[in-house]
Amino acid sequence: MQLPQAQLAVLEAASADDAQSVDALAAATDLPPETVTGALFALEEEGLVAVSEHVEESITLTEEGETYEADGLPEVRLYEAALDAGADDTPAQMGQVIGASGLEGPQVDIALSNYARKGYGAIDSGELTADSDADPDSDPEAAALLAIAPAEGDDGVSADDLELDDEVVDQLERRDLLERQESTTRSATLTDAGVTELMAGVETAETVGQLTPDLLTSGDWRDAEFAEYNVEADAEERHGGRMHVLRRTAERVKEVLVGMGFQEMDGPHVDADFWINDCLFMPQDHPARTHWDRFALEKPSHIDDLPDDLVERVERAHREGVGEDGEGYHSPWDEDFARALALRGHTTSLSTRHLSGHQIGEIEPPARFFSVEKAYRNDTLDSTHLLEFFQIEGWVMADELSVRDLMGTFEEFYAQFGITDIEFKPHYNPYTEPSFELFGTHPTTGELIEIGNSGIFREEMLEPLGVEADVMAWGLALERLAMLVTGAEDIRDLHGSLADLEFLRNAEVIY
Repeated sequence: MQLPQAQLAVLEAASADDAQSVDALAAATDLPPETVTGALFALEEEGLVAVSEHVEESITLTEEGETYEADGLPEVRLYEAALDAGADDTPAQMGQVIGASGLEGPQVDIALSNYARKGYGAIDSGELTADSDADPDSDPEAAALLAIAPAEGDDGVSADDLELDDEVVDQLERRDLLERQESTTRSATLTDAGVTELMAGVETAETVGQLTPDLLTSGDWRDAEFAEYNVEADAEERHGGRMHVLRRTAERVKEVLVGMGFQEMDGPHVDADFWINDCLFMPQDHPARTHWDRFALEKPSHIDDLPDDLVERVERAHREGVGEDGEGYHSPWDEDFARALALRGHTTSLSTRHLSGHQIGEIEPPARFFSVEKAYRNDTLDSTHLLEFFQIEGWVMADELSVRDLMGTFEEFYAQFGITDIEFKPHYNPYTEPSFELFGTHPTTGELIEIGNSGIFREEMLEPLGVEADVMAWGLALERLAMLVTGAEDIRDLHGSLADLEFLRNAEVIY
């Protein structure tokens, strides 16, 4: 019997009595472990050796996990700072507590997102409370980090040696605080056939492992015997780049709306409160316009250029109303407040800029416009809310529009994503009448989640903008649409510091 030199060396080093690992055989034959592995697979196929495999999982802390093991989890540090601020008795200002905690950058978002989840307290309207009964010393995630860190070596800690709850380990992995790696240890023993062949004598077969220029130019490749390759051997896992699931959902949304006859619009992320709220007939003393719900700019703090005639008409609508029966709000209206700059809380500021004719010029009905852009709100973080998110803005300008037209538009739009069970609920908006919210059924949990807000723009909004036709409009949540089509149960799995990379690698968007 003839065998390639590497296979013969491994066969002669193997034992019929004791299983020997790949590393042991590599040391005995002075061959690389990968060469030994390939030889073993080939010998196993010939029935000369028996190969056994043992898979072991090891756990190591990431750099971020090591930091939290040493300094404490962000949510624990936030809780301790809240106690120091007396938040267990009376609510404390969130910014004050964050400053006292020493948290910075992404750690702030991480602390806020896990604070309520773990029962340390509640966050509401910029204020923070602390539950005096909470016990950070028994935090299972902190305990898990502590259990992994002391014994951690180059190869990590064996998962079999750790008595940890699987859910806790999964949560730490989602937070990118630990990494789990699987290693396969292979061992081999000689079979009876292998022993027999060795006793009968095995010779070295001269084989070529690589086609070289010399073999080609000399013509020796015609007579050479090439080594066989096992194309089914294990290979290192590689993750190629791909478009993010939200970007793919956004591109699909754009394709659908363009196919429905819409044009895309854009505009500034930072804008004056005038365009964001005042043009929407949103009273200046509305709670949503306070500093708790918006991100104001410090420098520059105000816009210089606003159309004077439009400012005058909008102010008159706020103070006096529109039409014979209009009354307005009879509430304070300050032009300096209208000029204040902030990150837009919704992309409807793009609609007011376009409808007024100040963005691309006067628009005549019928017209359809949309955008898929980012908005920013000081919301409480949870499974369906983030501080920044993408909004699908849209409006249609035409004569004699009705709620039936609006509902039909939504049914047509969502049907393109396989969603046919949209539900509607009457709602109040300062800028639309009638108004309603949209809800969709989550494919995994079966729960109804809000996916958008809509209505017919009120006369008090349209008249100052110089629009004489009807306008139906909406703001839909891109992330929540992505949740419906991918089955994601938490918006934070899609993007942010806690994004689930494994989910993002495999999630598909319905086309």
